[in-house]
Amino acid sequence: MKIEKTFCHRGMTLAHGCFQVREVVHVCAHDCRPGGQRVRRRQAGLADILLPRSTVGYDVMTFVGLNRFVHHRQREEIRTALRERYNIVVSSGEVSTLAQRFLVYLETLHELCAPRLRKVMERDGGYPLHIDATGESGRGTLLVALAGWRGWVLGSWKLDTERADAILPRLRATVAHFGAPCAVMRDLGRAVIEAAAGLVEKLGGHVPVLGCHFHFLRDVGKDLLTESHDQLRGLFRRFKIRPGLRTIARDVNRQLGPGIEAARGKVEDWLADPSTAAGHQLPGSTTGLAVVRAIAQWVLNYPADGHDEGFPFDLPYLAFHRRCSRALRAAEAFLRSSHSDHKVQRLLERLHRTLQPVRGELPFSRTTLVLERRARLFTELRQALRLRTKPDAILPSPHASPEDLAELQDIKKSVKKLTTSLRRRRPERGPAQDTREAIDVVLAHLERHGPSLFGQIVPLPEAAGGGARLVDRTNLALEGFFGAMMHAERRRSGRKNLGQDLEHLPGGAPLAHNLTCADYVEIVCGSLDDLPRAFAELDAADRRFALPVRNRAAPREQSDVLGSSLPRADRAIVRSEKLEERIRTAACSRPPRRQPTRNRALAGAR
Repeated sequence: MKIEKTFCHRGMTLAHGCFQVREVVHVCAHDCRPGGQRVRRRQAGLADILLPRSTVGYDVMTFVGLNRFVHHRQREEIRTALRERYNIVVSSGEVSTLAQRFLVYLETLHELCAPRLRKVMERDGGYPLHIDATGESGRGTLLVALAGWRGWVLGSWKLDTERADAILPRLRATVAHFGAPCAVMRDLGRAVIEAAAGLVEKLGGHVPVLGCHFHFLRDVGKDLLTESHDQLRGLFRRFKIRPGLRTIARDVNRQLGPGIEAARGKVEDWLADPSTAAGHQLPGSTTGLAVVRAIAQWVLNYPADGHDEGFPFDLPYLAFHRRCSRALRAAEAFLRSSHSDHKVQRLLERLHRTLQPVRGELPFSRTTLVLERRARLFTELRQALRLRTKPDAILPSPHASPEDLAELQDIKKSVKKLTTSLRRRRPERGPAQDTREAIDVVLAHLERHGPSLFGQIVPLPEAAGGGARLVDRTNLALEGFFGAMMHAERRRSGRKNLGQDLEHLPGGAPLAHNLTCADYVEIVCGSLDDLPRAFAELDAADRRFALPVRNRAAPREQSDVLGSSLPRADRAIVRSEKLEERIRTAACSRPPRRQPTRNRALAGAR
């Protein structure tokens, strides 16, 4: 080798800060040009710390990527941290570029370490494959494949739409890298069901495909309760009961003014005095007004009767109706005795008038009766499945205990017993039409999805210690992952609707979640401090074909399925004025004039 040139340039790393480099470039003395490229050698020390064709170090890129995709920081937050901690100044655009390059390196490192990850999961006895997709407002569909027992993201991809022929190739690529799963856990969407069935058919059909109990219960609950619950909500809005209660509380606030704090103390004293409970007599003056205000606020606090599980596991408007009915009866009991304070009497009568509509046979009572009957049926199914929507631990224990196996068998027997009971209780004819329809809804779901609800017991090979292990009965591992990611993205962007954010989020972003798993990091790079070194080794073979350069030069991955949603890349063309003008011009053009019938006949004869 001989010296070709010596030049100076800048460099930025977390270890050294900003510095100047005087670099010597060597070339082959015999002018060797394999593949048309002259043989060059850069200084090894710089190649280990600086990105190819860049003045930024691998550790800076790793710092930006971790803060963007693991800690979900904004660009300005990342720039501020680099400036204050390391005296490194980069632009906002450079932060975005480094974040994209970080994912390119991370995806490549993930694929290269797939054999090692596969061996670890084989020692566990395999892995259950959890698959699910998320999006918002029909945009940014993100498909994720998760190893259930380890909690590792095995793959993530952006899809135009959630279709089986778009999901299946990604699942097959995951199996090619990590081996066949011991089970497949999926939700009840048609596309995911077809994709999972196609994957298992290719594997020989011996892998159990399991349906998520949480999605099953939620689908049954929505079909059972949505119509009646929506009707009840519409009735409350029609009679303006909630605004009326809020107005009562607000008017009392204005009347009490600065004395509201003292009134609260008097209400607490009245509640603590057991002698005031007899006779149902309200106190007078400001204390009575504060008591009526507290009753109205108690009714408005109806969400406290739920368990923060969402519809259909919580029925907020049914709880609202129950509190309204109870407060109405309490108001009538207080009105039986006369009050010397006319203000308290009038306010209590006003509260009674506001709540009075909930007592009517039509429309409240009949709608509530139907909803309560269906809610009891849904509760029976939930008790049979013994499902907790917020379990204490997502990942099951390494080996199934006899208690876990017995519980799963009991759940299976309870569901079978409930199915038999519903068929026996189903009225064949008569006025019980709603009961018959509700039971038919539950039986139809059990018939359609019943075979996929059980099969969570996976026998382990002798190499994994033998025995058996349980697959999680739900897909809540992925649901929790998506929920945490959405929450973090909302905190980062400040937007409630994340359609645009998910559309621009790279498909490999969920892989950054693996860097929070200590076992994954140990296998891939040893520790997070060694991650920049692992990235540098990916470019060590030939820095002329560095990952980001090759990624930009490669053609953009084309989707193998065109969905109903409009891809972002096509919007500039579809929404352009030139295309609209071209269509308008073609639509307004006149068709060519047709020949007369006689001339066409003569031409045909000739």
